[in-house]
Order: sequence, then C-alpha cells, then structure tokens
Amino acid sequence: MSLSEEREEGTTASKMTQDTSSKSVQKPRAESPTTSLLSMTSDQPPAFSQEPIPDDNKEGESLDSEDALKITHNLLDRRSQTLLTVQQDIKAKLKHKYQHTSEGIGHHGNQSLLKDIYTELYITEGGSGGLNNEHEVRQIEMASKKQTTRETSIKCNDIFKPLPGQDNPIRTVLTKGIAGIGKTVSVQKVILDWAEGKANQDVNFMFPLPFRDLNLKKDQYSLMQLLSHYFPELKEIDSIEDGETKTVFIFDGLDECRLPLDFKNNEKCCDVTKPTSVDVLLTNLIEGNLLPSALVWITSRPAAANQIPPECVDQVTEVQGFNDPQKEEYFRKKIPDQNLANDIIKHMKTSRSLHIMCHMPVFCWISATVLEMMLKEAEKDEVPKTLTQMYSHFVLIQIIVKNRKYNKATETNPKELSQSDKEMILKLAKLAFRQLQKGNLIFYEEDLRECGLDVTEASEYSALCTEIFKEESGLYQEKVYSFVHLSIQEFLAAVHALESCLYKKDITPTSDNFYYDDEDEKYDDDEEESIQLSDLHESTVDQALKSENGHLDLFLRFLLGLSLESNQNLLRGLLPQTGSTTQTNEETVERTVRYLSYKINQESSPERIINLFHCLNELGANSLVEDMQTSLRSGTLSETRLKPDQCSALAYLLLMSEEVLEEFDLKTYNTTKEGYQRLLPVVKTCKRALLDHCKLTYESCETLASALQTPNSPLRELNLSNNDLRDRGVELLCVGLTSPLRNIQTLVLAGCKLTYESCETLTSALQTSNSPLRELDLSYNYLGDRGVELLCVGLTSPLCNIQTLVLDGCNLTYESCETLASALQIPNSSLRELDLSYNDLEDRGVELLCVGLTSPLCNIQTLV
Repeated sequence: MSLSEEREEGTTASKMTQDTSSKSVQKPRAESPTTSLLSMTSDQPPAFSQEPIPDDNKEGESLDSEDALKITHNLLDRRSQTLLTVQQDIKAKLKHKYQHTSEGIGHHGNQSLLKDIYTELYITEGGSGGLNNEHEVRQIEMASKKQTTRETSIKCNDIFKPLPGQDNPIRTVLTKGIAGIGKTVSVQKVILDWAEGKANQDVNFMFPLPFRDLNLKKDQYSLMQLLSHYFPELKEIDSIEDGETKTVFIFDGLDECRLPLDFKNNEKCCDVTKPTSVDVLLTNLIEGNLLPSALVWITSRPAAANQIPPECVDQVTEVQGFNDPQKEEYFRKKIPDQNLANDIIKHMKTSRSLHIMCHMPVFCWISATVLEMMLKEAEKDEVPKTLTQMYSHFVLIQIIVKNRKYNKATETNPKELSQSDKEMILKLAKLAFRQLQKGNLIFYEEDLRECGLDVTEASEYSALCTEIFKEESGLYQEKVYSFVHLSIQEFLAAVHALESCLYKKDITPTSDNFYYDDEDEKYDDDEEESIQLSDLHESTVDQALKSENGHLDLFLRFLLGLSLESNQNLLRGLLPQTGSTTQTNEETVERTVRYLSYKINQESSPERIINLFHCLNELGANSLVEDMQTSLRSGTLSETRLKPDQCSALAYLLLMSEEVLEEFDLKTYNTTKEGYQRLLPVVKTCKRALLDHCKLTYESCETLASALQTPNSPLRELNLSNNDLRDRGVELLCVGLTSPLRNIQTLVLAGCKLTYESCETLTSALQTSNSPLRELDLSYNYLGDRGVELLCVGLTSPLCNIQTLVLDGCNLTYESCETLASALQIPNSSLRELDLSYNDLEDRGVELLCVGLTSPLCNIQTLV
C-alpha cells in the first residue's frame, strides 16, 4: 500500500525501489528502499562536494576512467548510506512518538498502543465548496444517517493515490473534518505505519509539522534549517532537494494556524537554503515553488479550509468519522469486558442524540470513560441520557482519576469536591469561556496565567487541558495547550457562565462579543434587582440565533441543561447551592421553555429552529415533539392542520431519525406557507423531494441550496414545479448545484416563472466537473430562443452529463432548432431524450432540427 502511485519524472518524486538495474552508477542494496543522492537538484547535474578527491596519484597526474568510476561509486555509496542512516533515525524517532496514544489523558496518563485501539475511519473524496452555517455537531447529524449511497472510501495510507478515473498526479491533499472526528489520529496512523515499515516504503522522509508548533517560530529559517530544528538528524546531510528523494510534508491543524498564510503577497522562494519567514516557507511549499517534487498533506476543520487557494489543492478528502459498525467496534476494543461493552452499546442506542455524537471518535472515548465506571459501580439509575449529563459525569470522573493518581485518594463520590479541585475546574472553565469568546481552540502559558492557572497544576488535568507540546530541546520553546475537544471547552464555558450568574458576576451579552465577563464587577447584595438565570438564558438564545455559523449552539444547549436541578445536584460540589437569583429551578426552566417556544414561533431560519428543539430536549421539555411522534405513528398527521411550530417539531423528528426517507412530499402536509418553509430542511434526509405547488419563493432556494451541499445527502430528485421561484431563486439554487457535494440527478423546475437569465445560470451547473445531473425539466417557463442559446453552451460542454432535457411550452421558435441541432452533433453527447412539445417550431424548425438528428454523432433516442 502506498501514498501515491509512481509519478512521472519532473512532476513528482520518483518511486524508490530495491531494483537498481536502471541506475548505472549505483550498486544494488537489498537492505535499503532508498537510492537517493544527498544534495542535488532535479534539473542540475549532481553537485558533489567541493573538497579535493583523495587519491594516491601525484600532483598533476590525471585519473584514468576506471579510477574515477570507482571513486564516484564510493561517494554514492557513502552518501546513500548516510541518507539511509538518517532515514532510520527519523523513523525510530517518529515511531517512539506516535506508537502510543493517550486519548486525551496527555503524556502524564496511561497510554495505549495505537494499534490496539485504532479503528479505520471513513474518509471520502470531496468536501463542501463553501462555509457551512451550522455548528459542527449539527453537521454530523446527516453523517449519522444510514448510508444509502456508494461513496469512494479512502484509507488513510492511500491519501495520495489517484482514485479510479483520475489520471493527473496528486501532489497536495487537503483533508477536512470537524473537531474530534479523527484527523490527527489518521495522521498519526500514517506516520506510524511508515516508521514501522508497514506502508509507503517508497517514501524517503515524512515530516509532520503541526501548525500549533509552527505558530511559535518567529525567526527566519531556510527550509533545511526549519526541518533540522525539528529533526536534528538532518544536519548529517546537505539537502533533500533532488529528483529522487520522495518527501511528504504533513501540516496538521490548519484551523489552529495563527500565521497569515499570505499566498497573494508573499515573495516567491525556490531555494531550500534561503532564510525567510516560516509563513513564506509554508506558502511556497504548498504552492509548489519549494520542493515541487514533495507531497503535501494538510488537515483542517471545515471553516478554516478556505485559507488554502483551491488551485493549490489537487484533491480534497473528508474524514466522516465512525459509521454504526465502527462505533461498536471501538467500544468492543476499548472495553475489555465484552458484556460491559454490549451494555454500553445498548445504552447509547437508546438516546438518539448520544448515538449521533458517537460519530466522533472523541465522544466515543468520553462515553466509554463515563459508562464503564458508572455501569461497573451499578449506578444505572444515574446513567446519562443527555449531552449535559454525559459531560457533567465526565468532568467529575476525571477528578476522581486525577485524585487517585496524584493524591492516592480512595474517595469514590465524585459529587464531593475538595476546595482545590473546585478552584481548578472553575479556573479551567474561565479559560474555556474566554478562549471560546476569541474563537481559540489552542492557547499558551500566558493565557493560563491570565486566568490564575498554575501550569504545573494544570498538567494534572491533562484529560481536560491537554499538554500537547512536543518534547524538544532548545531555548524559547513555549508550551501549547488545548482542551481535549471543542465540546468540552463549550461545556466548561457554560459552567463558567452559570457560576458567574449564580455568584452575581457581571456576565451579559454585548454587541461586539457574545458576553462581557468581568469577575471584579459584582452586584451589591443590597441591590433590589439581580440577574435571573432565565434572563441569562434568554440573552444567550438571542445571541445564538444571531450567529452566522451557529458557533454558540452547543454552548447554549449545555447552559440550559445545567439549569436543571438534577444536573446542578450532580455538580453541587462545583456550583453554589444558593446564588443571587431569586428564581427556583422550576421557575427558571418553565420561563426558559416558554421563551424557547416563543422563539420557535418567531424565528425565520429553519436550521436555527432545529437547534432550539435540541435545547428543549436538554431541558426535558419534549411535549411538542412527542405529540408529533404520536401523530406520525398513528398515521393521523395528514388530517391535522399543522401550525408552524408543529412543522418545526416534525422537521426535528425526521432529521433526528436514522432512517432515510424514500420520498418526502411536502404538499401532503396541511399547513401554511411558513409551515412549508420550516419543513424544507427535511429534503436533505430523503431520496426524492416533491416540493411542487407549495407556494415557495426564491427565499426558499437558499435553504435548499444548503441542503444540496450537505455531506452524504441521499437526495437525488428535486421537484420544484409550479412555485414562484423566478430567476433569483435559480441563482441561489445553483450555489448548491455547483457544489462538489451535490448529488442531484433529476431537477424539475417546470412553471417556476423563469426567463432566459436562468438558462445562463444553469449553464454553470451543467459545466461543473463530475456533475451528477442527468435530467432537467424547464417546461412552461418563458425561456425563448435566447434561453436555449444560452443553455446550449452548457449542453455542448464535455463535462455535461444531461440525458433528458424537457423544454415543452417554453415559447420557442424555429431559431432554437438550429441551436439545438448543433448541440446534437457534439461528439460523445450524453443527450438521449429531448421534449420540445407545445412550442411554435413550424416545419422550418423540424427541418433545421433534422440536420442534427441525421448526424452520425447524434445519440437521441426519444424526441417529443
């Protein structure tokens, strides 16, 4: 298995093999896969050392050809042996570093061999063409649906290997995936397999360079100096720049990069020995100016992936995380007691929200950590069923683990916290809150000190705040920290917000940031009015609904979930039992539920409304959803006039279901125009969406375009006939139709009040690479001859895959027939069926059309 197939010389690095028969100046060495020279360029003759060549000849005497050849062989042997030694030393170093994984425990905790717990992740080709406007946790809801389509799965060791049908070599790969989905573990697996000689042995060097480390490099370096800083073993050789040495650079965590990555303005650098800024080195490496023969692998969360220009990326892949069988495989590998593992799997399946979260490997680890201890100790009555409960137990269990390890404690009641434990968690919570405000997932010692954290103490909490800085020698090496996962940071941030409210600290939303937080400003005890917890809830709901990318959605769910008395009782050692608020827990929950219900009725964004139902679930207020569930099961839903909030509840139910709908017929639901709008997100979870005659407008197309860009969407047919979409609607829809993730094969836009301008927009979709669109129905729109002319630009493209085109009743004349005749004569045309009914073509039109129909290149089988 290899990262890539053999590349052509001059384009990529040549494949190294033990067969040296084609190398006239090299001796075969069966023990080495490497026969590279040490310092030469791909377009220059070998640049040997400038030192005098040692020999026994007297001064002035020349060497004969046989002696010169022997010396050349000796030099090559010496350099190749040095290269092999350096390679073996780097492999040993990387094996030592990556053979263990701590799953969040940090280097202080018990570590497992990666091979013992690794479960192959589902990596697919492609990725979203734009920024997703949903929280990452929401994005995995669709990925958790049962797979109904065949996607090309890529093993991590084959990341550079061209897929079937791809001819061009792949130099740069961008792998995307939400936080905690397994990108870094995939990188670790590739490096370890190479270091252990199990895969990619045609590669001479792998250089993992995480962005979180590169952020700290402020000085200027040449590429060789930078590499030697991380890998001192390279000081034994002059350069890795030659046409034969195959090198892979791995840049993990683009979303953590604090460098500008100014591809537009950075100077061009082609010399591996020229010192410059790290930012310039990176942009030139990625662009291919530096070491064009090297392979580059970049990983990133989706929101940061657009920092790399598309023209610099040869292939985009996406880590999809665990499917259902892989979830079970993980738990069975992680939990030695298979009966206990089965109990955990059974419990996770009882909660749809928890089971969905298990799509992320890191949540599987969190769940296994919590449930293994709770089910062992027969605390089945308290087994968590919501996210808030799961994370609350996780934090408390980590405290028990920490105290047993560091303090030799035997206390097993996690609800009883020492003062030092309480102070530490609250400091971490403050850190989480402040960094979440800034949008940071990584932070440094200075950030810890600002929150009153002692770095030595913090390392004990490595399961929560992971020390991830490499063990390297050298001065000025600052340590980097992060929480195990973004969701843990969000949970602790919610703890801080709640604790601040209960202790009367000033923590209120502002226009510039989602909260103002100042622990030094507290309300006076004598104040008549103090902030109520429900006030904090309402303000946070408002801020979350305003968020363009849903970044506060999970924080809000945790904050609301923590208001329940059962969860506050669980965290009684952490939170005050009596605070500044005069409300009881019941009053707080009741008021918050009323406010959520009000917002569900008022909110216009269908996607934001779905998260409000997640919030209701955290509060245990599921009556509206349960009513819809009862109606669904009884088959009486079609008999009920649905209010907008009921439509939102129905959408939530259908989206949370693991089943994929064969057909979703919107008009079968008896509701208003607003109700139809709220049901639109459901199209992403069905194969065939019938949205005709539903009073939709161009505004609906924005929601539909988002659905078309949903990863793993099963949607194949979309019927929007007889809606008032107009050209503006088609323009919005085409954002989804041109996305790399679109899977639509049939699009029906009959009677949508379109003009020729829509044809120009649709042409871009027809010319998109690998377009799946096979059937297009534009009947009963006022397209005219101008529209057909524009549409034929797309039809004649070699990328167009349209097989059926319906243009009946489009106000066409004989002039359109001449244009269509030309399209029918295009070599390898995919068009098989053409419908021109109810157009005034006349005999002249048929005569012109027959010019194309009689062409040997025409593939039309049905003409109407």
